[in-house]
Amino acid sequence: MRWLLEIWLVHIMSVANWVWQFFIISKPLLVIRDFALKDVGKVDEAIQCYNQCLSLQPNHPQALTNLGNIYMEWNMSAAAASCYKATLAVTTGLSAPFSNLAVIYKQQGNYSDAISCYNEVLRIEPLAADGLVNRGNTYKEIGRVSEAIQDYFDAITIRPNMAEAHANLASAYKDSGHVEAAIKSYRQALLLRTDFPEATCNLLHTLQCVCCWEDRDKLFNEVEGIIKRQISMAVLPSVQPFHAIAYPIDPVLALEISRKYAAHCSIIASRFALPPFKHPAPLPVKHERGSGRLRIGYVSSDFGNHPLSHLMGSVFGMHNRENVEVFCYALSPNDGTEWRQRTQFEAEHFIDVSAMTSDMIAKLINEDKIQILINLNGYTKGARNEIFAMQPAPIQVSYMGFPGTTGATYIDYLVTDEFVSPTRFSHIYSEKLVHLPHCYFVNDYKQKNLDVLDPTLQHKRSDYGLPEDKFIFACFNQLYKMDPEIFNTWCNILKRVPNSALWLLRFPAAGEMRLRAYAVAQGVQPDQIIFTDVAMKQEHIRRSALADLFLDTPLCNAHTTGTDILWAGLPMVTMPLEKMATRVAGSLCLATGLGDEMIVSSMKEYEERAVSLALNRPKLQSLTSRLKAARVTCPLFDTRRWVRNLDRAYFKMWSIHCSGQQPHHFKVAENDFDFP
Repeated sequence: MRWLLEIWLVHIMSVANWVWQFFIISKPLLVIRDFALKDVGKVDEAIQCYNQCLSLQPNHPQALTNLGNIYMEWNMSAAAASCYKATLAVTTGLSAPFSNLAVIYKQQGNYSDAISCYNEVLRIEPLAADGLVNRGNTYKEIGRVSEAIQDYFDAITIRPNMAEAHANLASAYKDSGHVEAAIKSYRQALLLRTDFPEATCNLLHTLQCVCCWEDRDKLFNEVEGIIKRQISMAVLPSVQPFHAIAYPIDPVLALEISRKYAAHCSIIASRFALPPFKHPAPLPVKHERGSGRLRIGYVSSDFGNHPLSHLMGSVFGMHNRENVEVFCYALSPNDGTEWRQRTQFEAEHFIDVSAMTSDMIAKLINEDKIQILINLNGYTKGARNEIFAMQPAPIQVSYMGFPGTTGATYIDYLVTDEFVSPTRFSHIYSEKLVHLPHCYFVNDYKQKNLDVLDPTLQHKRSDYGLPEDKFIFACFNQLYKMDPEIFNTWCNILKRVPNSALWLLRFPAAGEMRLRAYAVAQGVQPDQIIFTDVAMKQEHIRRSALADLFLDTPLCNAHTTGTDILWAGLPMVTMPLEKMATRVAGSLCLATGLGDEMIVSSMKEYEERAVSLALNRPKLQSLTSRLKAARVTCPLFDTRRWVRNLDRAYFKMWSIHCSGQQPHHFKVAENDFDFP
């Protein structure tokens, strides 16, 4: 069918060429002829034809719009925007140029102007459901969720069968915590359009967040099939990389998902049409023509009240200033919290770039002569990975924010450790692996949460309605990390340990009812499941010590939460798998010096270890006491030691670069020969 269409288009083009000879000044025919040229791929000729038309009639709105469309298709955003603006300058009543301009503004991070354009679309066409959905999407991206919901509602009122509006409404509901409403809207979208990959994948994730496990295996098989088809068709997968790290899918498939998203970021970067950057010369910093200090740049949207800042608060100011010069580039505006103020004060250079476009940020990074640029976001909320795709620095690194591979050719290294990312698993990473000693996962607790160790400040079980006489197992991970296999194991443990209970967080609250019902169906008594609200950081750490044993989730481990509970002196049981996110808790345990007593290798061993520790109180008490004693001396909580090792890693990266070698895997050794 495709070859017939192409033959027809060639025929149309030949006719159009013949007509062109006789009607050289007929502008509408020129436009028709150029569509034919464009459709058969003769883009340069089509552009030339439109320009010929415009030389005869500079204010021809259709020619200007179509020329802009070609530029858009070829990622020439600036040229496309000029065409659309020129169209709007010579005509009124057209909504399409406003819609197209809005797309460009969104690509550039200019959401205010994008919304203004959509307002114009809706002024011209008040019943434009597409315009309402697009404006709603823009509102949602900048956190104005209630306005997004209203736009989706209005679009559904106009077009009740618009599946996209129902799916986007579901997404907004989920973001605002209305999970049950989100599930209902996703299902409505799928009733209207059964072949709707985004709605299918997002429904699965939403169900996972509230532990709704009916038809779970069937849904995962369907989603895995969708991902494979999309990858084979060069379509951006409907499952995001951050969701893929917590799904029971093959690690190689997760790598392919990340690769597609990385390539998409390259496309976004190309729209800014920047020439290649000139990088700092590859000279050792102590060379007579060197910079004297290694210039390190951190890029993040999480400098504020966010787990990343809770963990890394001291790091930016702890680098050795004799050898390292640190720049922090904040992608988010000041949230006014102590976390933001601290980083601004302690980092040598702190630059708020939240109001700048991505190309401007990349230019600034390059002008600052950054030698090693660290991506602290990965594929998390607020990321602007297109900055890294522009390659403003000669060495680019992924660390901390995203526990998985970026799949990006423009990210050279992943900072990790030997346990979390063993070299035998290097095939599931696109980056070269940098193994830090002990544990790659840093924390700031010795500096920020030292008072947690004060025995006079300990909480009591009665403060939280916890039973004094029960053995309390706990898991404070978000509910999306749980799956039927681990929950069945927990139920078995509860049934085998007399007078025991499982303490969970309402994270989110919508999952509580389902988990309670599931536990009862497995033969667990209702009073054996205890839910508590999420608490502020210091209270959360302190009250963690009220439990007896932490039970980790193998599919996606406790990361920040794992650090919290170990600092509280609470032992855990964890079972590492293959992907990075499944091995972090094991690394945390090893860095306390007591990992062998907390890490197991099978689900059967997991159950037996938890039961044996619960039934052998002296053995568990010994483990707990040794863990508490190790907190102030073990590598896991020694932030200064960790930062020295990170500095060694950076200097090793730069040394490899200066020697002309390609990036390769390496291990950081704790000795002075590697630093600086």
